[in-house]
Amino acid sequence: MGTSRLFRTAGTVIAAATLLVSGCSSSGVPSPSSAATAIASGRPSPPPGSEHGRTGEVGGRGGSDDDGAGRVDARARETGAHDEWPTANRATTALRPLPPAVPAPLRGYYEQRLRWRPCGASGFECATLRVPLDYERPDADRDVRLGVSRKRATDAPRRLGSLLVNPGGPGGSAIGYLQAYAGIGYPRAVRARYDMVAFDPRGVGRSEPVRCLTGREMDAHVRTDQTPDDAAEQRSLVRAYEKLARGCQRASGRLLGHLSTTEAARDMDVLRAVLGDRKLTYVGASYGTFLGATYAGLFPGRAGRLVLDAAMDPSLGAEQMNLEQTAGFETALTAFMTDCVRRAGCPLGTDDRAEAVSLLGDLLHRADARPLRTEEGRTLTESLATTAVMSAMYDEGAWPALRTALAEAIRGDGTELLQLSDAFYERSENGTYSNLMVANQAVNCLDLPPAYHSPADASRSLPAFRKASPLFGETLAWAALSCAYWPVEATGRPHRIEARGAAPILVVGTTRDPATPYRWARSLAAQLSSARLLTYDGDGHTAYGRGSECADRTINTYLLTGRLPAPGTTCT
Repeated sequence: MGTSRLFRTAGTVIAAATLLVSGCSSSGVPSPSSAATAIASGRPSPPPGSEHGRTGEVGGRGGSDDDGAGRVDARARETGAHDEWPTANRATTALRPLPPAVPAPLRGYYEQRLRWRPCGASGFECATLRVPLDYERPDADRDVRLGVSRKRATDAPRRLGSLLVNPGGPGGSAIGYLQAYAGIGYPRAVRARYDMVAFDPRGVGRSEPVRCLTGREMDAHVRTDQTPDDAAEQRSLVRAYEKLARGCQRASGRLLGHLSTTEAARDMDVLRAVLGDRKLTYVGASYGTFLGATYAGLFPGRAGRLVLDAAMDPSLGAEQMNLEQTAGFETALTAFMTDCVRRAGCPLGTDDRAEAVSLLGDLLHRADARPLRTEEGRTLTESLATTAVMSAMYDEGAWPALRTALAEAIRGDGTELLQLSDAFYERSENGTYSNLMVANQAVNCLDLPPAYHSPADASRSLPAFRKASPLFGETLAWAALSCAYWPVEATGRPHRIEARGAAPILVVGTTRDPATPYRWARSLAAQLSSARLLTYDGDGHTAYGRGSECADRTINTYLLTGRLPAPGTTCT
């Protein structure tokens, strides 16, 4: 298990679940089409909401969720998109922009020169960017060093500048995403005009990664029962959360108070300046939309063409965000089950969707009572099986792999479900883990105050979560407890982001997105003063590069010309 809100581009869940609920979205997926084999890229949960407390807040403007896409909202409601969530739970204060002039103590960071060297695949370069640990008290002896990578534009005479990409998380490696997918898989026309650039945010991947537990300890952590049946199992879950927190404090205590999304956005502005770009051009997916929107809120005058795909809603608190994300996974599960029972080989039967859900629930309960054997030398617990199923909700391209894995599990072999879970958690064959899960928790727990403070709080929330998702609700409710035991107090709060004065921004929402519900895209587009919403009427997490010619063409046009789609544009 992990935190609880994991928001990333296609593949990553208790961890997942906790990643989910803690507020994340990770990245690191080679490409949406490869989710069946790389499902661990993770977009389930967390988008963190806020974290702008240090810059101060001012009163926010009112805004309607009506963006001209009402016909799509109707479809979303038909598929359980929960567009009826109350708006009273949203924050009304807005993120305050920073002064446009660079403060004197920070000028050295903005004027540094990067030393590029070849790295990774052919054509990629890497460098190290120096940023202050604490922007309010910069001290060269305490600087953080961030990994940066780029691939030069192939049409240098017509180069537009740098295009930064972030796949989500928090905790996903943007450098990994760049070198495995974006730098070679983004449309040729985009790669011709832009240097493709990524940096791993502080605490992630190649940027002084947060460390907490050994591989063996992580194996035990993700197996922890996240649907406790009694007080003893509740205590076991709390001990797992406490052990993770202690491990992070012991190994990475220097960083834990300075891993917020606000600080990552400020790091991104330093990188923009060092790259020589007057304005930031950016594509962020899942949690990456929160990072990009935060940048626009802090530096509206330096925000250029920003694509925010699979948007998070920064105005939500942790509990409401987790609850709405839970409903999003239920929407995706409904779509998967509807597809499955229409197929002759559906392992959950071909009678009706409700029966299929019941059979899947029975399988998970059996794994709780008696974990399934696998060929990996580890057994498949209920928590691992749930993570596997949730991870496949990120991309309908993973549904065939999930059907096969479920068929094997029903016959008593949990190997393929375990492999899906391992991919989500980014567990390697040698038993080590990337730092995705722990970085996810570290950022989420700093960005928002915890949803709950005790097992009693989480227990009281169970009816609402079960209503949102009878299958996943209990898991995600308990995952939302994880930040209660974090050793560092949250610095962020829910808030609106208006970014008044920013250039036109493109917000993209998918109607049946499991990790970042479509209504979040509508809400963010309404908050941002210069945003336009592009709707993708489809399944899975994110829209760009996932097979919609309409969505890809619209986003490419915006990146290359700055031209927004017409209001109410919907792609399929």
